[in-house]
Amino acid sequence: MKKVDWRRYFKEAFLIVAGSFVFALGVDCFEVPNGLAAGGLTGLATILAAIAASVGITLPVGIQTIVMNVLLLSYVVLTTRDWSYVARSIAGIIISGLFMDALAPVVPVLAQGELLISAIWGGVLVGAGVGIVFLSGGNTGGTDIVAQLLNKPTGLPLGTLSMLVDGAIVLASIPVFSVRNALYAGIAMYIGGVVIDMVVDGPRTARVAYIISHRHDEIANKILYEMGRGCTELQARGVWSGNSRPVLMCVLGRTETARLKGIVAELDPDAIVIVSEVHEAFGEGFGEIGPS
Repeated sequence: MKKVDWRRYFKEAFLIVAGSFVFALGVDCFEVPNGLAAGGLTGLATILAAIAASVGITLPVGIQTIVMNVLLLSYVVLTTRDWSYVARSIAGIIISGLFMDALAPVVPVLAQGELLISAIWGGVLVGAGVGIVFLSGGNTGGTDIVAQLLNKPTGLPLGTLSMLVDGAIVLASIPVFSVRNALYAGIAMYIGGVVIDMVVDGPRTARVAYIISHRHDEIANKILYEMGRGCTELQARGVWSGNSRPVLMCVLGRTETARLKGIVAELDPDAIVIVSEVHEAFGEGFGEIGPS
């Protein structure tokens, strides 16, 4: 019988609850009170709540998001066999929706009327909350589900996908609130997307260097024994000359780039060095690869 990993389930549950709470704080303290419909079903619910309020009807934003997510959840159930993902998604949707309605009458409205401050801090809190829930393998529903489903085949960052899907909702808020509010909602949405990627990806960005030099053996030796970094030799061929020559590839931390350039400059000032950003780096010297 397979042993149940209760520690993992507890961690995932904690991430969902904590992320949903932070998400709800951003919505209730900054976005909804200031008319910032920053995308997602929460943004759509904000628009509908404002329309209903104008005719004296109360439509809680949280309950709206839970109800609207039923259709998306139905799609997820039909298109995936990952039932643990579905369960975490249901938990994130319900908990975040309940938190939004429960906290709305309790938490203070911060920066009332200050749209820029509200957009910045609303985006930070909402993005951080969604990112924390993403770390559990679930989400808070709405277009976040679409973003996670599109992330697998496209490989695009979750925040970028969320912004593309949510843009139409921001535009739809213009007749209800104003162009000014929509512009600030766009700022909140952009900041939220950036923060989501920061939380999900973490500080694991690195750099990769490609070095072409006739003194490649000496350069590789110094990288290995002076910097303590691994180095891989790739075989390449110059198109113009037709000559084969090795290319050294080395993955580095941000602070090690200057040391590498110093080593190459010392041994072969005429070497070709190409340094580029790496989205994530795993393995020895960079951390363990894992689901989060």
